[in-house]
Amino acid sequence: MQEIGEIMHLASSGRVIIQLSKELVEGQILCDDKGTRVAKVMELIGPVKRPFASATSLTNNINKFIGKKLFMFEQSAATTPKKFRRNKR
Repeated sequence: MQEIGEIMHLASSGRVIIQLSKELVEGQILCDDKGTRVAKVMELIGPVKRPFASATSLTNNINKFIGKKLFMFEQSAATTPKKFRRNKR
């Protein structure tokens, strides 16, 4: 697992604002140090030098994760390309 950033606060819209320390893609699932899935990144915001991410919470009690570090797995479903098969007639 790689450290990706820290949860800053909970926005009024219900999304979680995360200050990033590394680049990531939209759709990436983030977890805490124990491996609990915490949030899914919906969009990247802010300046390029100091980016933030807006994410939806995947837990009911997001308040206990505010101020804690978040991690991502090396390989996730969000970064693997989808394989489509064409239907043969």
